Amino acid sequence: MTKGKLFGLPVERGRWIFVALGFLANICMGSVYAYSVFRKPLETYWGVTATQSGLPFMVFLAVFALGMALAGSLVENWGPRKTGILGGILVGVGWIAARFSPNIFVLTLLYGVVAGAGVGVAYGCPIAVAGRWFPDRRGLAVGLTLAGFGAAALIVAPIMNALIHRFGPLNTFAILGVAFLVIMVLAALPMRYPEVVKTKTSGKTEAIGLDRSQMVRTPTFWALWSSYTIGCLAGLMAIGIASPFGQEVVRLSSGLSAAAVSVFAVFNGVGRPLFGWLTDRLAPRRAGLLSFGLILLASLVLYFGGRHPAFYFLGFCLLWLNLGGWLAIAPTSTATFFGMKHYGKNYGLVFTAYGAGAILGNVLSGLIRDLTGSYLSVFPWVMALSLAGGIVVFLGLRPPKEPVFAGRK
Repeated sequence: MTKGKLFGLPVERGRWIFVALGFLANICMGSVYAYSVFRKPLETYWGVTATQSGLPFMVFLAVFALGMALAGSLVENWGPRKTGILGGILVGVGWIAARFSPNIFVLTLLYGVVAGAGVGVAYGCPIAVAGRWFPDRRGLAVGLTLAGFGAAALIVAPIMNALIHRFGPLNTFAILGVAFLVIMVLAALPMRYPEVVKTKTSGKTEAIGLDRSQMVRTPTFWALWSSYTIGCLAGLMAIGIASPFGQEVVRLSSGLSAAAVSVFAVFNGVGRPLFGWLTDRLAPRRAGLLSFGLILLASLVLYFGGRHPAFYFLGFCLLWLNLGGWLAIAPTSTATFFGMKHYGKNYGLVFTAYGAGAILGNVLSGLIRDLTGSYLSVFPWVMALSLAGGIVVFLGLRPPKEPVFAGRK
């Protein structure tokens, strides 16, 4: 670890401030998970259908994932400060501009595309900073940084709801946009990499790493991308139906189902530091196997006992926990297997798995419900996915073999 001071503190303690700043930025970015608060007010305001009111959310997630892949080189070329500022400006501008939307389709463009692109640009910055300042506790630091994204709905949703009731949905976009712009830009200003980072155990400088073209030629990359896709697909298939499952299968009231989702969001947030810590302790392969084992267990609980409220809460808490878990396992694994030198580009490509899982998960869960007439029918598919994911992790999630490194300078 570098010597000297950081934020007026010894580096060992001062580096945690980067985690706190990243947590704040991720709360702003993760507010997209609370978008459902806007849906009913927008449907009433514009007279649009439920399908149409969900367009901004779906486009946001798709652009977010695509932006991560395309913007990975920005972090390398510009550094985390400039890239984070650009992302924060785009997020803020997208939310503020949404205030002036005349219809749901313009809102989809301004909020879904502009703000989604901003999150895609900024998302990797605090992860890369935490990864470089914490080579000894990378998984934990990255997980704590990302916990803000997972817990954002719990924190932001009540604020959104209060603002909508007082100022209306469109004005709420502008109010939150100003707040997000200020917070994200201020959080990005101190962001920087350490000049030299050494692990406590080996004392070796982390200066090398596979670039994107070398990474994609390894079986490890394809195992990581596939297992990440399956983890997100399995999690999002189930998570997307958490509230309607509670109402249709468990016979909960709409209010209690909504409250249950807030509880589940806590587990989504906790899953990131927990599985980040576990990835540090157990290595990516074992952490991945544990996650898919828990997803299988949750699916069995819901399929055979999901009509009982206790099993409903247990099963969905586990599923939300593990979705958050994969959002810590994947970035930590990317750094562990391929190094930090080209981390921005590399994780940007790996993160496209989240986009694939998000789109497929939402489409498949709705399609299965429509074809079978029951949300219970989703869970045999989730069981099969968890078994497939476990096989991929067991066989392929291993460090790249030495020949891959041949010829690298």
